[in-house]
Amino acid sequence: MKLNNAILFVIPAVIWGSTWYVIKFQLGVVDPLWSVGYRFFLAGLLLLTYCRTRKISLSFSLQEHLRIILQGGLLFGFNYWLVYVAEQELTSALMAVLFSGIMFLNILFSRIFLRKKSTIKVFIGGIMGAVGTFLIFYQELKDLSFDELPVNSTLLGILSVVFASLGNVTSAANQSHDIPVIPSNAFGMIYGSLMMFLVALLSGIEPAFDFSAPYISSLIYLSLFGSIAAFGGYLTLIGRIGPDRAAYVLIVIPIIAILLSTMFENYTFSWYALSGIILILTGNLTIIRK
Repeated sequence: MKLNNAILFVIPAVIWGSTWYVIKFQLGVVDPLWSVGYRFFLAGLLLLTYCRTRKISLSFSLQEHLRIILQGGLLFGFNYWLVYVAEQELTSALMAVLFSGIMFLNILFSRIFLRKKSTIKVFIGGIMGAVGTFLIFYQELKDLSFDELPVNSTLLGILSVVFASLGNVTSAANQSHDIPVIPSNAFGMIYGSLMMFLVALLSGIEPAFDFSAPYISSLIYLSLFGSIAAFGGYLTLIGRIGPDRAAYVLIVIPIIAILLSTMFENYTFSWYALSGIILILTGNLTIIRK
């Protein structure tokens, strides 16, 4: 069944909006390298099983595998690892603001690597989204002292956004070479997880696992929904409408996160947050309007 673009937009936005809350259950006992590796290794195995069951071809040339390895390392490995490391010192609010810039990086990298030009309304919508994201988290950011901001963690946070954007563009390039999303995601997730395991071992971090119910249930949720369903929808959308416009999915995520925080964490709405939500939604309409 071929899903329309609206559904492909909603699926990752809603799921990734919830992962800000779910990821909390992954922190503490297990090092982020192993947690990220477990997540994508499980997701990759499930996708490979699905492809075998549905008789979806898993045959790729060496060159195609190299393309998938690049995508896997950027999207399903180093991007997530750097986010986890950066958030040990940075707030999730600051990370959300950093990630709101991914649309502009997607525009830049699409121009460089895909020779794809973006329209002025994409720029305008992106600016609205970035400003809206800042307003949503204004209460948390207003007392932030840039003199005391951890330089290394901030640079790692920015680098994670760069890796994510390059992964977006790599996926678009792979799809333009007729590499299908589902089987390439299956291999890409396996490759990304193996890279994380290798980095962990080379760093001297011993394998660990948390057998508690919260850790295992959150791991399953992040693998099935946060990885398989969300990335499947998002990367398919990138192939259809381009990395620049599809990146608005990542800007809408704070709205979903705030709604969940209101329900589960007693978050109190402010005029700043409401103004930010209105700006983000207006920016979204600006981009998708014909």
